[in-house]
Amino acid sequence: MLESLTGFVVVGVAILVGWILGRIDLLGEHARPVLARLTFFVLSPFLLFTVLSQADVHTLFSSLLPVSAIAAVAVILVYAVIARFVFRRSVGETVIGALSAGQVNSNNIGIPLSLYLLGSAAYPAPVILMQLLLFTPITMAILDAVTTARTSLWRSVVRVATNPIVLGSALGALVSVLGIELPPVVLQPALLIANACVPVLLIAYGISLHGQRVLGPSGRRRDIVLATTLKLVAMPLIAWSVAEFAFGLSAHDVLIVTVLAALPTAQNVFNYSQRYDIGETISRDTVFLTTIGCVPVLILVTLLLG
Repeated sequence: MLESLTGFVVVGVAILVGWILGRIDLLGEHARPVLARLTFFVLSPFLLFTVLSQADVHTLFSSLLPVSAIAAVAVILVYAVIARFVFRRSVGETVIGALSAGQVNSNNIGIPLSLYLLGSAAYPAPVILMQLLLFTPITMAILDAVTTARTSLWRSVVRVATNPIVLGSALGALVSVLGIELPPVVLQPALLIANACVPVLLIAYGISLHGQRVLGPSGRRRDIVLATTLKLVAMPLIAWSVAEFAFGLSAHDVLIVTVLAALPTAQNVFNYSQRYDIGETISRDTVFLTTIGCVPVLILVTLLLG
């Protein structure tokens, strides 16, 4: 069990480094927007391409995919309804909050934890595929629409189709489905750039934490608490019940989908909120609280189901 904490230690150290950089102001006042754009437009597309292009196609489209999709969509819809019609939030803030509740950190935390808790780093691949090829295009289309003064259906489709994150994900999935083996001259440079994504993203997140107080007087405490509760409690319970009673999966597969559902909120959501300047407090605090809070949840899940 102690080995399973390795992923959290790695993430925590990178965030701490970012917080220190923010505290001493080493990178200057433009560090956050510059790192956010670097991650969004360059590093993330390379990372997603390399992860999906090397994933086993049978794992990508296994029975884990529909169960994970049902759990994610359920909590996203619950959050969206409450935020939009009870809290009266804007469309942009509702989207960021819904992603904070339902999009899991399946890559930089999910992969190492899957390896240590479940015995294989391949299990998060279906979740990565679902989030990047389903959630990301929809998210980008909505956020582009609400942040652009003049828009049309055709412009929205073009922006989504040319979004670097969508392109990287789609190309990676296509390589995997077609069974193309990338030559080292293509794969190695891509891996070099991709490997910079997670540390840069975490450092940027750490910088954003400097001078901020979690659940501070931002007027969004209800949103953050709701997203955190749905992420850490409702989503694992839904995944477990759907896998156990609706799909009748094996005990090991039930454990896998429940662990994946209990992962913390993806740092990519924070990256989106920075990129579009919407709901940054909601995503930042939810990422922090779920990253800390998922530790006892994951331990409990593995003890009960493992």
